[in-house]
Amino acid sequence: MFSHQPQPPAPAEAKAADRFQEVERAIQYSFTRPDLLRLALTHPSAAEGTDQHYERLEFLGDAVLDLAIADMLMRHFPNGTEGLLSRERASIVNARTLAAKAESIGLGRSILLGKGEEKSGGRHKTSILAAGFEALIGAIYCDTGLTSALQIVERLFGSDIGGPSVERDYKTELQETAHRCYRAHPVYEVISETGPDHAKRFISRIRIGSRQFGVGEGSSKKLAEQAAARQALDLINSEQNAQGASDDPRRR
Repeated sequence: MFSHQPQPPAPAEAKAADRFQEVERAIQYSFTRPDLLRLALTHPSAAEGTDQHYERLEFLGDAVLDLAIADMLMRHFPNGTEGLLSRERASIVNARTLAAKAESIGLGRSILLGKGEEKSGGRHKTSILAAGFEALIGAIYCDTGLTSALQIVERLFGSDIGGPSVERDYKTELQETAHRCYRAHPVYEVISETGPDHAKRFISRIRIGSRQFGVGEGSSKKLAEQAAARQALDLINSEQNAQGASDDPRRR
């Protein structure tokens, strides 16, 4: 008589499970339905032609995140105008900020990707990280409801509300992005300096390798470089999103 012993999980499955648990530890939340976490961390390229990927949860999570951040802002700025609240929310709920938050909880190394997306650096793409983060919030909402989702968002973003992170350091972001995407560092050059000493205007440009990526203007070299870095980040993000769309077999 043969006894059937339970088979240990395949190495790849065990590795994925460990990384899912890392995400749970990072956000201090344990899913009652682990299948929702797996779905939230499955990119369409890893779904093998099925609909078992994160896009529906991303759609839901986007709405939950908007509500959660709006609620936090209303409480933090009880007398804030609609314009102020909108600007504050836009400084937090955007692809680059969400991607950075995703990286901080280990989502980049935990997400499931197809081989092609893996080879093209999908784990570091802003669009994928931001989408995965939104899907994660949507999964929490589906798992235990709105209150849990709001608590997680407040835990992750509480220090971003009205704090110094609202004034983003585009130069540091660009430094990290340029190294990740091009294995090079941005080089800043002042190409114009005009006006009297009390009202100077500077124009700075950025090159990464042999290519120009951004031009910015400001009342100081620092502000001009920050403006140029912001433009460069927008360009890189747009190109990555376009590349991701062209690589998506569903769009062919």
